Amino acid sequence: MEVTLSRRSGVEIRAAAPPSKSLTHRALVAAALAEGVSEVLRPLVAEDTTLTRQGLEAMGVAVAGSGDDLSVRGCGGRFRTEGPVTLDLKNSGTSLRLLAGVATLSSFPVTLTGSARMQERPVGPLGDAIAALGGTVDYPGHAGYPPITVCGPAGGGAAAIRGDISSQFVSSLLMAAPCWEDGLDLTLTPPLVSASYLDLTTAVMEAFGVSARRDGGHFSVPPGTYRARTYAVEGDWSSASYFFAVAAVCGGRAVVENLDPASLQGDRLFVEALETMGASVRYGEDGIVLESDGDLDGIEADMSAAPDTVQTLAAVAAFARGPTRITGIAHLRYKESDRIAAIERVLGSAGARVTVEEDAVTITPGPLHAATVDPANDHRTAMSAAVIGLGTGGMCILNAGCVDKSFPGFWEALQGAGLI
Repeated sequence: MEVTLSRRSGVEIRAAAPPSKSLTHRALVAAALAEGVSEVLRPLVAEDTTLTRQGLEAMGVAVAGSGDDLSVRGCGGRFRTEGPVTLDLKNSGTSLRLLAGVATLSSFPVTLTGSARMQERPVGPLGDAIAALGGTVDYPGHAGYPPITVCGPAGGGAAAIRGDISSQFVSSLLMAAPCWEDGLDLTLTPPLVSASYLDLTTAVMEAFGVSARRDGGHFSVPPGTYRARTYAVEGDWSSASYFFAVAAVCGGRAVVENLDPASLQGDRLFVEALETMGASVRYGEDGIVLESDGDLDGIEADMSAAPDTVQTLAAVAAFARGPTRITGIAHLRYKESDRIAAIERVLGSAGARVTVEEDAVTITPGPLHAATVDPANDHRTAMSAAVIGLGTGGMCILNAGCVDKSFPGFWEALQGAGLI
C-alpha cells in the first residue's frame, strides 16, 4: 500500500483519538493475572495489542469478545500452560517485554521471539533481572537478544536493572511482582527513560487492586492478588499528536475528542511543545482544540517523557523559523526501527538539515520538496512523514499499511478530514 499526499492549508480536522495502546497492553496483562473475570472496555484493537492478547491466550488465559468490550478470565497469578509455549510477537516490543516478565508465572518454558528487527532489540537487562529473581532464562540464539526462553516459578525478592534502555523492562517486572511469593524490591540504575510509562503501569496495577511504591530509583511491590474489575481504556495522546501536528504545520484547527487532559500519558506534553512554537491550545468540552496560522518558531524541548511523539515534533520542526533541538532521545535507537536515524533520513530526504548527537537531534529548516519515504515498517515513521507530506506536498509513503501496528484507520481518518 502506497499513499501520496498533496499540500494542504487552512485545514479543519475533527477526530476521536483511538484508545491508548500502552494502557490496553497493561490492562490485558493485569486482567489476565487477576482472580475472576474482568471487562476491558474500549481497548485498542491493533496489531500490537492483538499480539499481547494472543500471547496471553497461548498461556491459558481465556479472552472473549472484540471491538468495544473484551472479557478476560484471569488465571489468579499462575498460568495454566500444559507444556512449552512459543510466542511469535513479531515486531511488538511491548508485548515481548511485558510477557517475558509474566512468563515467570508458568511452570513450563515460554519462548518469546519475533521479527528480524525484534531480534536486534536488546532484552538482556530484563533477562538478568528475571534470573536474579529466581526465574530460568535462556537465549536460543544470541545472548541478550530475542528469542528468550523464560520459565518459572520465580520467587521474587531483590534485583537491580538498568533504566536507560527501556522502561518496559521495569514495567514487565512490576506487573509480575504481586504474583511472586516475595514480591519485588527493585533498584533502577539511572538515568531512567520514559518514566511516564511507569506511572501508567503502576496506575493500572492499582486499578486492579495491587500497589507499587516508588521512592526515587527504588520500587517496592508486596505480594498480593490482582482483583477482577471493569476497566475503560482512555484515548491515546501519541496517536492524537498527528492531527495536532497537521493543523500546526498547515494552519487551521484540529479538534480531538476522547483525550483526558489530566492523563498520565507523557505524550500529552506534545501539545505544550506546539503551544511553545506558536500554536494556541484550548481544553474545551468538545475536545482538545489546537489552532495555528502555520507561523511557528523553533524551540528546545526535552522529550524524554514523550518518546512516541519525538518524530512528530521533528516533522513540525521542519516548518518552523529557526532550528529546533530535541533532547532525551538516545533510547529511540532501540525502537521498532532506529528512530533517530529515521528522523535524519526522512527529514533529510525532504530538504531539512538534521544534526544528530548522542542524546539529541537538531532540525534546521530548509526549502522542503517532494520525497519518497520507506518507513522501514515503523508505524510512527509513516505517520510523522504524513505530517511533512501534508505541509509540503508530493510525499509518497511506501508500505503505508504499517500504521496498523498502533492506529488502524489512520489514513481513513485523514481521508475523512478531506486531507487525502
